[in-house]
Amino acid sequence: MAKRKRDVAEAAGPLKTSKVLKEKGASAAARPAPKAASKSNEASADTHTNGTANGRVEEMANGDAVRDTTIVQIITGSYERVLHGFTATIPRAVVTGYALPEEDSSTSTTFADTFLFNAHTSSIRCLALSPISPDSTKVTLATGSTDERINLYSLSTTPPPPSSNPNPTLSLTTTPTSLNPHNKPLGSLLHHTSSLTTLHFPTRSKLLSAAQDSTIAITRTRDWTPLSSIRAPIPTPHGRPSGDTAGPGEVPSGVSSFAVHPSLKLMLSVSRGEKCMRLWNLVTGKKAGVLNFSRKMLAAVHESRFASGEARSVVWDAAGEEFAVAWERGVLVFGLDCRARGCVVLRPRAKVHRVAYLESRVHGGTVVVGTEDGRVAFYDTGTYALQPDDAAEKKEEEEDEIPHCTLLAQIGGPAKGISGRVKDFEILKLDSDNDEDNAQFLLVTGSSDGAVRLWAFSDAELTAAAAAADSGGDAGEGGGFAARQAGRLVGVYATNSRITCLRAFVMIGEPEEVEEGEEKVEEQKDGDSSSSGSESKSE
Repeated sequence: MAKRKRDVAEAAGPLKTSKVLKEKGASAAARPAPKAASKSNEASADTHTNGTANGRVEEMANGDAVRDTTIVQIITGSYERVLHGFTATIPRAVVTGYALPEEDSSTSTTFADTFLFNAHTSSIRCLALSPISPDSTKVTLATGSTDERINLYSLSTTPPPPSSNPNPTLSLTTTPTSLNPHNKPLGSLLHHTSSLTTLHFPTRSKLLSAAQDSTIAITRTRDWTPLSSIRAPIPTPHGRPSGDTAGPGEVPSGVSSFAVHPSLKLMLSVSRGEKCMRLWNLVTGKKAGVLNFSRKMLAAVHESRFASGEARSVVWDAAGEEFAVAWERGVLVFGLDCRARGCVVLRPRAKVHRVAYLESRVHGGTVVVGTEDGRVAFYDTGTYALQPDDAAEKKEEEEDEIPHCTLLAQIGGPAKGISGRVKDFEILKLDSDNDEDNAQFLLVTGSSDGAVRLWAFSDAELTAAAAAADSGGDAGEGGGFAARQAGRLVGVYATNSRITCLRAFVMIGEPEEVEEGEEKVEEQKDGDSSSSGSESKSE
């Protein structure tokens, strides 16, 4: 009897299995199939939200083309201790300036927050990014503050993955959030005993940091071990009475800024309380020379006799043929012979907050200056002009007088309704269809009012400005607020904090898709939370 029942069960097993398969097949057939158009629309929506970093153009089902975009990662530090990172998705049509309908939403720059937190216990003073390598998808971010710490973070160079959740999280702001799971903290360094002033990555393997304790530390990034420390001499204060009992913190001292030569063998530094600039040999780690600023140099940048005369910052050009030293209200350009070639004096006069060289094949000798009145001015260090004040006074030029660099163009300022201080800026070179003579650039400025503005300009605009300056146009010497405007404003983002420093880089690669396993885990977590919420309500 038992044998018969077992035989009947074995015979009925395959029939039951086939019945289950038939039912599953019927349910799958009855289930509505996903439409191809909806898939394409979802893909286009993801592309519009996060953009593509490699500049491709995707075709939608209705025949419309999704314009290629550029994604820029921007990081800002502020007085409020906040480290804020966000991405800007810029359509290529906006960068190139093609005429497009204003109602087309795909031609506007979109922003998305990636991280926002208090990174230090006091205000953030400086930021540094390691060079981007094509063999790696990571960059290192270093932040310096007045709390004597250097915080390190690892950032991804690929855009954040598109969000699979159609319902965004609740937030008090209208800016979308796009978290990048590859961003993570690395730790902190305590190599200094005073406030940090400058951070710089000459290569991916070294980090240089300067502080008000008059030291420049060299750290290896592989294991974050300090390799060497260069100590600048503490200046002797002049004009102080003998027996002064002022505290050690009240004496002006400390390295204000430094610049490493492109050959990585030399370094320039300027310090507080000194009217000189020091040259260091990075091969031996010893001082190589001192350049004292003469009275003529200080007078050219409007440093009075009773002023401190200390330089604020120094920067090399990309070729390593000249360098610029900035004071409070002017800039001097020096050659390799340490002789002043020209000076930059703003008209109308304004304080200088940031100086950099434009890395362009056509306009390589162009100094970019960020000012207190909201302007970003471009000066050509290869051509010089006579200032109108000198012409009015009818003074004969002396042979040893330092000539004034020619103003090519400016971006922003009161002429554009912008009056906030430009505390920091970053110039990024964009792809220009292999046209090296007309490179496209993106200027990212951070103002003390919390606004981050993105400006697009090209070599052709600067060339036209130079031609206008040569012909005596509005971009000539002494142009002031009415000088020739260059560039186009492509986006504005309000951080609601007083910005002190800014860094940015163009993201490369494609957004990494979230794996199916991770999506299932997230769905399960959402389901569990919703079920627990319903149970609590029922109770």
